[in-house]
Amino acid sequence: MESLFEQYGYDTNEVQERVQQVWHEIFEGDDKFYWQTDEGLGYVKDTGNDDVRTEGMSYAMMLAVQFERKDVFDKLWGWVMRYMYMSEGHHAHYFAWSVDPSGVPNADGPAPDGEEYFAMALFLAARRWGNGEGIYDYAAWGREILRYCVHKGERYEGEPMWNPSNKLIKFIPETEWSDPSYHLPHFYDVFAKEADEEDRDFWNQAAQASRRYLALACNAETGMNAEYADFDGNPHVDERDHWHFFSDAYRTAANIGLDSLWGGTSKELCSRVSALQRFFLTHDRTCVYAVDGTPVDERVLHPVGFIATMAQGSLAGHFAESADADDCARRWVSMLWNTPMRVGTRRYYDNFLYAFAMLALSGTYRHEW
Repeated sequence: MESLFEQYGYDTNEVQERVQQVWHEIFEGDDKFYWQTDEGLGYVKDTGNDDVRTEGMSYAMMLAVQFERKDVFDKLWGWVMRYMYMSEGHHAHYFAWSVDPSGVPNADGPAPDGEEYFAMALFLAARRWGNGEGIYDYAAWGREILRYCVHKGERYEGEPMWNPSNKLIKFIPETEWSDPSYHLPHFYDVFAKEADEEDRDFWNQAAQASRRYLALACNAETGMNAEYADFDGNPHVDERDHWHFFSDAYRTAANIGLDSLWGGTSKELCSRVSALQRFFLTHDRTCVYAVDGTPVDERVLHPVGFIATMAQGSLAGHFAESADADDCARRWVSMLWNTPMRVGTRRYYDNFLYAFAMLALSGTYRHEW
């Protein structure tokens, strides 16, 4: 795939060195947050919350596929299946979204972004290494995850993770609203080829529905989306107070960027990312904003992750039709290039987003082998 880094004049060898650095920092270095157990399994810890999350485990599995580390992938997936998989109860066949590093669950419910990343990582593992047996029959487990995500409430106890009518992913199965950063239409394009045959049309429809939804959820003037949003794209306002552009929301620009790399560009979504990049080149980047650009009395919690996702968004933003779109995209790529990975308590979320941006911008974030 095309490397935007190289297109913008960065040296190929230096780019590859930076890509390899992200693996070292997350999995091996002094500031790593990947750990192996005496049982021969592995997990990543959210260093800001001292727990193990389906978000982080699925992210780590995706990195293991991209870096061709089957040994690490199998250790992570083994930990997930031993300690996070719920085999019975209302949420049977989903994964507990938060677990103590000792293996004791902190939650009895799932978070859908974990399930979709698990399924995608498993399908890509099957494409890259082939299938094994038991829990290491990767494609079979990817299909099983998606089967319950789609058909709970219809064939199985519980609620589905996607609304069956509008084909949009929910924030959690029990809600009828969404999180725009969960929308991964480029993943659903793969699901449409790898899921149970009867569900492949569903995933084709879900991919198109998510692209339409993202255009609604991202403000046309500022490019910002809320952390939580209703199915019409408007910010979801309730006691959770996640109606502004904050930590979860940063991922949306990165996702649109990867969708452009894998699936082709949408003029509307490219223009949304470009508007977002332009806004934050002229406004305080340490401040939190409502999606219309009104400042909120809160500070950015993940500044490195924010820069990383904005830079990954350049994969889409530089295609926008505005005269300054490519210049904005270049400036964000340069900003990421000159930003080191994060150290300290909050490094987990930031450095995952940093790693994905480095892979995507280098053209090495792959879905085919």
